[in-house]
Formats: sequence, structure tokens, C-alpha cells
Amino acid sequence: MGLLWRDWPEVLRTRLFAGCAIPAQPLALRADRTMDPVRQRALSRYYLAAGAGGIAVGVHTTQFAIRDVGLFEPVLRAAAEVADGRDALLIAGAVGRTEQAVKEARIARGLGYHAVLLSLAAFRGAGEEEMIAHCEAVAAEMPLFGFYLQPAVGGVRLSASFWKRFAAIENVAAIKIAPFNRYATLDVVRGVTEAGALDRIALYTGNDDHIVGDLLTPFVLGGRPAHIVGGLLGHWSVWTERAVALQARCRQGPVDAALLALDPQVTEMNAAVFDVANDFAGCIAGCHEILRRQGLLEGIWCLDPDETLSPGQADLLTAVSARYPDLTDDAFVAANLNAWLV
Repeated sequence: MGLLWRDWPEVLRTRLFAGCAIPAQPLALRADRTMDPVRQRALSRYYLAAGAGGIAVGVHTTQFAIRDVGLFEPVLRAAAEVADGRDALLIAGAVGRTEQAVKEARIARGLGYHAVLLSLAAFRGAGEEEMIAHCEAVAAEMPLFGFYLQPAVGGVRLSASFWKRFAAIENVAAIKIAPFNRYATLDVVRGVTEAGALDRIALYTGNDDHIVGDLLTPFVLGGRPAHIVGGLLGHWSVWTERAVALQARCRQGPVDAALLALDPQVTEMNAAVFDVANDFAGCIAGCHEILRRQGLLEGIWCLDPDETLSPGQADLLTAVSARYPDLTDDAFVAANLNAWLV
């Protein structure tokens, strides 16, 4: 018998649907590219101390290649041990075709995770029927956090029809909308609206180019407004204490010119972190570099030795950090770092 989102503790259901910040956790490596368990746990402590409503692990920011080197379960376990007893949502990435995704969902369930962020990248070229059948099979094991990944980094184009059918799956708890495309973002909202599922599916942004705008926009596509209530973001794996405050401010208002002005500022910071100038080649290394500068990571190593910062990216990170100091949390990290690195 699989886990249903309706069986979660009430505090977690409330947190998800009210909206919260969920950082996508990076992978802490030593110079020899083995996992650094102390720093891996320190990242989880950082996110929870910053006020994050949960942690997403085994996702793109964690590096999909963890599955090839036997780190999928150890990384998930490290976050679960830190989060134990803290009422934090634990979201595990699940990838691949159905057999693999079901296996990963079962591992996550056994470790106490609450949902899986389900990537459909392995279904490029597949039909809608095949993808929906896949989603239903994984949903029989764990609640689903749907995921519209941008096609530029391996995602599959998904229509409003697909999202209507996906939203009809009873064990779908939320959807991360991350196509980096306003038309595709509307397709998700349209699909959930037409499925009559706005009351039981929480919408979360993953659109790094429009984070504040997504959180502030009422999407009125069927007579009643739909709202994106939170974010599950690789961008929020850094400067997390400020990200939590930003998400809360967007939800609480008031919506004034100062708040609207944060949208391009956050997007400019994301452009540096995610290496937009080089088609996202340095996006994971960019997150690592911020965490390295703060002392949370020892280096910026990725599992792929060729995956690193792009030329000029470090200077861009320095520039945006200086330009928007109120969107960074260096002082918060410095004050707590020693307590996390235990």
C-alpha cells in the first residue's frame, strides 16, 4: 500500500497548501568527488534554520548522476536524518522510466519522504497516454509533486490537456511549474483549473526567470483565481534565509512598487547563479560557488569533472551580490555556520 498525501500530518498539508520555500539541495563533495556527509547535513540544517518549509533532494540541483555512483539513497538519508522531528516536507526526485521511478519512490517512502518530484525527461517522444500511465504507476507508491521542466535542459513539452489529466490523478499533491515560458506556465494553470483541482493541488514556481512575478500573479483563467503559493527552486538553495522572507512577503503583501521591483533583481541574481549567458552550463557550479564563499561547501566540485563555473561567472556572482546585498544572507550563515558543521 502506497503513501497518500491525505495521510500526511495536518501540519504538512497546511504548510504545502499555504505555500512555503523549498530549496533544491546541492550535493556536498570532497575534492576526490566522494560525498562529504558533514557538509551534506550542514546544508539541511541551514535550510531548516532559514525557515524553509521543506527540502527537495535527489533533484537536478543534487545532480542526477548521484544514481550512477550509488549516492541516491545516502543523500536522501542524510537529509531525512536532519529533518527528523522537524515537521519539514521532504521531497525526493524520481527519474527514469517507470521501473526506475517506482523503485526510487519506494526508497524515498522507506526513508520517510512525503512526495516525489517526478521528472518526465525520460519520456521525450512518448505519447500522452504512456506518460499518464507512468505517472499513475508512481502515484500508487507516493504522492506526486508534478514537474514541468524546461525543454532547454531536457524537459518534455506538455500540453494543457496533459496537465488536466495529470491533475485528475488523486495522489497528486502539487506541481512545480518550471518551463521558463509564460505560455507553458499558463498551460499548467489551465489544465489544473479545468480538472477542477485547484482546491487539492498546490502550485509552486520553478520559473527562475520570474519567481516574484509568479508568486504575485492571480491567474484568473476560469472564473476563479489560481495562485502559485510557493517555490521549489535550485535558486533557493543559496541565500535561503532571504528567499524564505521573499516568499512570505509575496504571499502577505502589500503588492507595491518596491515589491514589484524585486522581480527583475531576483532574476538578475539568478542569471549569474544559473549561468544564463552560457545556456545554464554552470548552473550547479554557480550554486556551489555561493555556498563555498559562505563556508558551507569546501569546493565547487561536481560529479562530472568538466562541470564547473563558466568564464566570467564568478565575477558576475560578485557583482550581483554587491548590487543587491539585501537579497543575500551572508551574515545569517556566518552567525550559524559552526553550529551546522558538526
